[in-house]
Amino acid sequence: MITAIVRYRLPADIDRAACRDHFESIAPGFQSVKGLLSKHFIWSERGVAGGVYQWASQADAEAFYSGPWRDGIVRRYGMEPEIEFFTVFAKTDNEAGTVTVVEAAQPA
Repeated sequence: MITAIVRYRLPADIDRAACRDHFESIAPGFQSVKGLLSKHFIWSERGVAGGVYQWASQADAEAFYSGPWRDGIVRRYGMEPEIEFFTVFAKTDNEAGTVTVVEAAQPA
């Protein structure tokens, strides 16, 4: 499992409400993305927005970020997104009441 944190600076004319409204309108489209387990749409008062994505594999993530999605970010925000990948070793889900070990510790 891979977590990707994606960030980009918003143009001055896109405020909190405009960002929220845009995210709400596009969120359903992410339900059909191959390998995407979940996405959190994020915004900060510093004028930075993006997403925290959970992916089944890095290959799925890289395929998505190299396609039309990236072109749309550049077109809409005028910049390349900053994307950082992390390997997920374990996950605590308090809503579901579960702890999942994704990559178990190796015996010494």
